[in-house]
Amino acid sequence: MRAGVPVCLGYFSVSFGFGAMAVSQGLAVWEAVLISATNLTSAGQFAGLTVIAAGATLLEMILTQLVINSRYALMGLALGQRFGPEVGVGGRLATAFFDTDEVFALGMARKGRLRVPFFLGAGLVAAVGWTSGTALGAVAGSLLPLSVQAALGTMLYGMFIAIVAPQARQEKPMLICLVLALILSCLFTWVPGLKDISPGLAIVICTVVAAAVCAVLFPVADEEVEQ
Repeated sequence: MRAGVPVCLGYFSVSFGFGAMAVSQGLAVWEAVLISATNLTSAGQFAGLTVIAAGATLLEMILTQLVINSRYALMGLALGQRFGPEVGVGGRLATAFFDTDEVFALGMARKGRLRVPFFLGAGLVAAVGWTSGTALGAVAGSLLPLSVQAALGTMLYGMFIAIVAPQARQEKPMLICLVLALILSCLFTWVPGLKDISPGLAIVICTVVAAAVCAVLFPVADEEVEQ
């Protein structure tokens, strides 16, 4: 739980903006809080709010969430390997709810075998920050200037960098993987044709390519995995 406190604080600031935006789009306070309490996905929630405000169909909502959140399937595969065969279906389903980008990074940065209690503790604290921030932001409504809400939104990226950067400084493979993913992300942002691909699908492609290249260049021995 102590490891999840920085994520909790970062989530609180970002979800504050989501709560304020949700209320400004016509949602009730309890509806905004319910969304955060049952989803725990920043990009998915902001995109979903746009779909709701546009009055789109349920099918459009499903497709939007499927593309944006498809990266969690890849993250789940990686976590499944770190948990090991002794963790059953129940433990995996319990941890899957908290499998966000930042909590995932905390889990993967742990040395040795990842334990379910650690992941649940870190994830629970993070979820409290996300939900409580949404509640406070929804109550505050649109009282804060848009510039302040935008500034709160950037804190999520700074928090993620703070989690990953120390690990990248210690391990060359992770640093190379991050640089490769950064280059690919820039290509999908600025190169004609590639920039037309949806952000959710672009994230998945960057993740798969960067991970595949580093898996070939820096294979992990079986004895390291079992530590």
